[in-house]
Amino acid sequence: MDQNDGLDEAALKSEMEAAFSKAPAPAEPRIDRTSDPDDPHLHRGVVTSINGTEVMVELGPKTHGAISLEEFETPPQLGESYEFSLVSIKDGLWTLSRREARALATWRDLRKGALVKAKVIGENSGGLELKIGPVSAFMPASEIALHRVDTFTAFVGETWECEVVEVAPKRKRVVLSRKAVLGRERTEARKEMVGTLREGAVVRGKIEKLEDFGAFVDLGKGVTGLLHVSNISHQRIQKPGDVLTVGQDVEVKILEVKNGGKRIGLGMKQLAADPFDQFKKTHARDTLCEGKVTRLAEFGAFVELVPGVEGLLHKSQVSPDRVANLAEVIKVGDTVKVRIKEYDGKKVSLSRLNSRGALIGSEEDVDQADMNQFLDKGPARSTGTNLGDVLRAALEKKPKG
Repeated sequence: MDQNDGLDEAALKSEMEAAFSKAPAPAEPRIDRTSDPDDPHLHRGVVTSINGTEVMVELGPKTHGAISLEEFETPPQLGESYEFSLVSIKDGLWTLSRREARALATWRDLRKGALVKAKVIGENSGGLELKIGPVSAFMPASEIALHRVDTFTAFVGETWECEVVEVAPKRKRVVLSRKAVLGRERTEARKEMVGTLREGAVVRGKIEKLEDFGAFVDLGKGVTGLLHVSNISHQRIQKPGDVLTVGQDVEVKILEVKNGGKRIGLGMKQLAADPFDQFKKTHARDTLCEGKVTRLAEFGAFVELVPGVEGLLHKSQVSPDRVANLAEVIKVGDTVKVRIKEYDGKKVSLSRLNSRGALIGSEEDVDQADMNQFLDKGPARSTGTNLGDVLRAALEKKPKG
């Protein structure tokens, strides 16, 4: 009889368990890590075969895994390399996952300031819900656009390039900004646009905003210029809103580009003929003309001679007598006869007095005009007789009282 026949069956079982417990545990298969050694969950493998719906992968020397064909976006090719997540191991064969690997890879690559592609999948009261591959993300309403956005429905389904502004893997939280990306794009486009602008060039734009001092014109690509009220028309304009509207397309001339394009001066009246030039050709000094008083100042009255041309009627040139209160002598809207006294650049000085200081149109002015007419004709007879005739004729023109 064999000596082992006498061994207690329970003792034999105990010895076998002890022997197996002392045997070394199967070592984890040797596998290729990704380029990020701090992430033990991602492993790279090569497709070795495809059996129906199952794909076999070599992870390392004598280390293999299997994964469902459905986990690939497109059917893999033999020899192609992918990243996988190790789900479990049975009989030395790893069960792999691509979906989990993509999620892990996405989290690994997420960094504050990184640019990512994200698809808008939904909305809520605070902003938008997005997906960066398999990872969920959120975009506050204030980070959607450069301007205020109140409704979000139209954005659902769109894919945007966004900047990561917050990432917390443990909390599974990612916050994105599209506004930051749009801001950088606008800055670059604006810089490029400003580089093409030249003083004297004529460009088209759209009225963006109206102020009392002028209009802001959108020239495109984030570039805005100022059309000062004085450069809108040759005619005096009180407010830009009197002749321009927001959204109106306009053609303007670039007058100046300063501070790297931060200050761009524009003009509209510079594209039209200056009525002053024509007026000066037809109205020499001492020419008499009529105009309408447009406004009063302490020092005098401004008179519109023709549309786009104004002259200053100084307080001292309103009457041969001293004028204490200009408004008592002349009013806005009055039509007055004036004399072109002189030109100073594009300034016109006016007078209601003739060259000898008499009020134009007055009795003194008429008498002097007749005398001038006589002097211009020359002495056909004795000066005394002719001068008497002139004075007599002038008296006859006076109204009888």
